Amino acid sequence: MNKIPSALQLGIRRGGLEIRQFARQRESVVFTLLFPVILLAIFGSVFQNTIAPGVTFSQYFVAGMIASGLINTGFQALAITIPMERDVGALKRLRGTPMPASSYFIGKAILIFVSMVIQILLLLGFGVAFFGLEMPTESSKWLTFAWLVLLGSACSTALGIAFSVVPKSGRGASAVVSPIVIILQFFSGVFFVFTQLPPWMQQVAAIFPLKWLTQGMRSVFLPESFASQEVAQSWELQTTFVVLMIWLAIGIFFSVRKFKWDRD
Repeated sequence: MNKIPSALQLGIRRGGLEIRQFARQRESVVFTLLFPVILLAIFGSVFQNTIAPGVTFSQYFVAGMIASGLINTGFQALAITIPMERDVGALKRLRGTPMPASSYFIGKAILIFVSMVIQILLLLGFGVAFFGLEMPTESSKWLTFAWLVLLGSACSTALGIAFSVVPKSGRGASAVVSPIVIILQFFSGVFFVFTQLPPWMQQVAAIFPLKWLTQGMRSVFLPESFASQEVAQSWELQTTFVVLMIWLAIGIFFSVRKFKWDRD
């Protein structure tokens, strides 16, 4: 008698399928993976000034783009594609199979993580090759980088799945989700030095995870001396961890309680 696969095993298989389906959509692959590189090329070419001793704008911008990429690849992509899958009945058909809902979520998480790793490698490689990006040399910074990517990816995935119930249709999902992401990018110090933003913007941004992800990535790619120019004059990594964990819990809660498999 064949052993029934566990939810994790089915989720891993589902993740492989998600990756293959994503790879077949060439336009989505190019836009998702290369968009941060394109932005780095634009902003890095326009802003070549030094914003602090030993810190170029490109060095600052890469930290923000990695954090922003977690949100784009996870939250934005899922909050748009899941309503589209719901519209065409793909989710309803999946719901009719023995596969548990957790396996579907695991599959999406695997897709987001793999996409994010590729995106980061492209961004770092391009930054080193063309814009003089200096990579961290301390092992502690790479450890911080690892948990930021893992926790940020998980948080972004959970929130994207949870928010996918908000758009009424796949056709209108982009109009609902994209403005939110763009506003958060401006508020969170992705495109501008965070402390140069108006205080009310800083306070609004501090509610959401992108600000903390961006600040955490700055602690990895910028010198320790730059911490004095942050709002709290420190990197606040413990606060970053706590905020991301809270948002991860919120995302998981609403993903489980409110997720819709078919249209109302």
